[in-house]
Amino acid sequence: MTDLAAFAKEKGVKYFMISYTDLFGGQRAKLVPAQAIGDMVEDGAGFAGFATWLDMTPAHPDMLAVPDPSTVIQLPWRPEVAWVAANCVMEGEDVAQAPRNVLRKLVDEAAKEGLRVKTGIEAEFFLLTPEGDVISDPFDTAEKPCYDQQAVMRRYDVISEICDYMLDLGWGPYQNDHEDANGQFEMNWEFDDALVTADRHSFFKFMVKSVAEKHGFRATFMPKPIEGLTGNGCHAHISVWDLDGKVNAFAGDAGGQIGEVGLSERGGYFLGGIMKHAEALAALTNPTVNSYKRINAPRTMSGATWAPNTVTWTGNNRTHMVRVPGPGRFELRLPDGAANPFLLQSVIIAAGLSGIRSKADPGQRHDIDMYAEGHKITDAPRLPLNLLDAIRNFEADAELQAMLGKEFSTSYAKMKHQEWNSFVSHFSRWEKDNTLDI
Repeated sequence: MTDLAAFAKEKGVKYFMISYTDLFGGQRAKLVPAQAIGDMVEDGAGFAGFATWLDMTPAHPDMLAVPDPSTVIQLPWRPEVAWVAANCVMEGEDVAQAPRNVLRKLVDEAAKEGLRVKTGIEAEFFLLTPEGDVISDPFDTAEKPCYDQQAVMRRYDVISEICDYMLDLGWGPYQNDHEDANGQFEMNWEFDDALVTADRHSFFKFMVKSVAEKHGFRATFMPKPIEGLTGNGCHAHISVWDLDGKVNAFAGDAGGQIGEVGLSERGGYFLGGIMKHAEALAALTNPTVNSYKRINAPRTMSGATWAPNTVTWTGNNRTHMVRVPGPGRFELRLPDGAANPFLLQSVIIAAGLSGIRSKADPGQRHDIDMYAEGHKITDAPRLPLNLLDAIRNFEADAELQAMLGKEFSTSYAKMKHQEWNSFVSHFSRWEKDNTLDI
């Protein structure tokens, strides 16, 4: 366990950011002088939970964010400050609705099954002008911009700085590219335990936004920030191991269509849980009103949305919701850039464990091009058309709610209904353009 006071002395850290993530993915922090960090490790930093996106009232007692010293990261771009993830506590008990606590509980649940979930994510983002209305590079106009080497080099200073920092932090970044939309980029680093990946994902979003601002740009992970362009996905690669992390419990030949793609029986059941709960888990993997403009988008300028709209799985084929690219792992292509780093990992584990416990059948494997021939599959469920549908599906899925925890599930659904109600009460330009003269 890292001694934060000693860490500060050794590294020249003057301040710690004690950070937690609320239900809507907002990162909240207090800036604590290094001289006071000992008290914070013991007692936590005090917050009024109601002032953030948590299901609390002003009458609730102080919520304490207790730093997890194992997560400490010295900010590479401002080394006198260190960031540390925190666990939320109230009156001596973990706050059940706090996203990092939800994930910690599910990691423990998986361990009871003798399983250790490891994941990697593909975080996509746009670099926009500071106003956020257009992409930052006026020369990035190609019809097929994916992997455009000129465009990625025009943003070399931003991308290389972030990658250098990840190298220094030991994350093992291994590739960076210009993605399928103009102004869009993706950066990849090595997979790890689900909680480690969630902490790094959380810090990565903070780091990307901070570095972009330093260079005069604005980074966004918004699912569909620009009409007509490919949206920001956050594809998750999932494998499950024994508790030592050495034997892949997903790898094997279960026989039939599962074994053909290199999955074990339990791997098939875990996949079955993802398929079984897909319509409900979308409320967490695609958590905003804007999310459904990505997964239900018409053809983009580049020719493909790279996002699913149907609950199907396949082998090495990127047009389905789940892709099994090789033995012992699979890729969930549903999540988008708005996904809460901790709730994304939580709902993957919750659905997968549910599948293992119920021996869920993932259903028929489909190997067709869903973009060209998806109409031929008539029995596959459609993903939600909007956030309200997703919330209602989540509320109807008692099994998934139980896996995530009833208190969290109730609070999450309640606050997402409030978000939806706020959206539909907003008067839009579209309404005036289309109904003013009716």
